[in-house]
Amino acid sequence: MVQVPKVRLSEGLEICRILNGMWQVSGAHGPVDTPKAVNAMDVYMNAGLTTFDMADIYGPAEDIFGAFSSQLKTRKGEAALNGIQGLTKWVPRPGPMNRNVVEKAIQRSLKRMRVKSLDCLQFHWWDYSDRRYLEALGHLSDLQQEGVIRELSLTNFDTKRLEEITGKGIRISSNQVQYSLIDRRPMVKMAQFCDSQGIQLLTYGTLGGGLISEKYLGAAEPRGQGELKTASLSKYKNMINMWGGWGLFQELLGSLDSVARSQHCTIVNVATKYILDMPAVGGVIVGSRLGVPGAEHIQENLKSFEVNLSANDISKIESVLSRSKDLMQVIGDCGDEYRN
Repeated sequence: MVQVPKVRLSEGLEICRILNGMWQVSGAHGPVDTPKAVNAMDVYMNAGLTTFDMADIYGPAEDIFGAFSSQLKTRKGEAALNGIQGLTKWVPRPGPMNRNVVEKAIQRSLKRMRVKSLDCLQFHWWDYSDRRYLEALGHLSDLQQEGVIRELSLTNFDTKRLEEITGKGIRISSNQVQYSLIDRRPMVKMAQFCDSQGIQLLTYGTLGGGLISEKYLGAAEPRGQGELKTASLSKYKNMINMWGGWGLFQELLGSLDSVARSQHCTIVNVATKYILDMPAVGGVIVGSRLGVPGAEHIQENLKSFEVNLSANDISKIESVLSRSKDLMQVIGDCGDEYRN
């Protein structure tokens, strides 16, 4: 097993700095073969990538993790489960958030994942005007104290709400946010606050659903569902449109390619390492097409850790970024794209 760099969350859980994202098994990226997906998780684990990120709303993701953890326990014993980390999310619709509602949701994830406690529960809330998110977090904090949840975290909360929540004495380990060369909003306010509080940022969209890669260097602008075949591609193409458009994006890819060639790596490696090196970033979530032959890219992803970006490399990249639109002004703070 490769020694993958890790980061320790505030309650002691160690996670890999590259996490295996499981949104791709939600059904929005094509059909999922569950047995093949379970077997593929073994390949990631054996490569040293032992941290899996999922959610209650990612289709069968929690069930797939549960089948994998059950097989691992059968093969290697219960102690082997300490070698993998399962981070999930609770994404409720706004509504009553009494103890029974919260506990029922957590018990469902425990059952699906076939674990006795959750390594990390990342909480998302759709509507800030409904302040019952504070009630929900209070109950989640109680469940954490009771040992049902190890790390209590957030997903797509903005800086203002993060300050509010921590100000009420609720300990938050991480906040999962979109963060990439295209979307650098976290560096405006979020990163500084998280750094001051020991909160890690776990980033997604760092590779733009695959758009930030050699595959799209010099490519004609993709349009419509015929060319943007997954939910990720559609989502992040929209971000590129808001950020500055396909022409500027091609300039960015050209800059990244120049740096990658000098580093003997790929555009993916440069884009990943740029974000990994940012303040408060604990890890980058890379989407895993579990069970899809040839879609792993495990060795390429591991190579990101070997990249050392020089001041000249960063200057070359940021000379392009400086000509893009300010997404903080266009969209708002982290997560606002889900609430506007």
